[in-house]
Amino acid sequence: MTVMETTAEAAETGTSPDVCVAPPEQRLRRPDGQDSYTISEVVACTGLTAHTLRWYERIGLMPHIDRSHTGQRRYSNRDLDWLGLVGKLRLTGMPVADMVRYAELVREGDDTYLERYELLEATRRDVRSRIAELQDTLAVLDRKITFYADAGRALASERS
Repeated sequence: MTVMETTAEAAETGTSPDVCVAPPEQRLRRPDGQDSYTISEVVACTGLTAHTLRWYERIGLMPHIDRSHTGQRRYSNRDLDWLGLVGKLRLTGMPVADMVRYAELVREGDDTYLERYELLEATRRDVRSRIAELQDTLAVLDRKITFYADAGRALASERS
């Protein structure tokens, strides 16, 4: 689904599109046609633990989880999309406090776009710096691997 389709869908349902969630191609796998999940179903499709999901809720990273009439958590597709984004932010190395701040900014609305932009931009700079560091590390590994491959061939040719 494109952003335009998401916007059109939001107009039909009366909700505002959240372009802060993971794009459709990165969404977590989930049962077709379903939009209400128990914590155990979310655990099964995300790989997160129930403890982690409850912790995310407690710290404000996922504060608006619906509850059934018996008090059980009920996650929506939108919640799963948000968890997909949180997973990506975790992979960037973003501190949990920054992720919680980002979640707060999203909840505060459109007036926080600049602050969200700055937070994500700083995270991107950190990621690019780590990528450059990893590329340097990879170059060292490549040189060592080449050295040992060449040395191994030289030893093999001496023995034959």
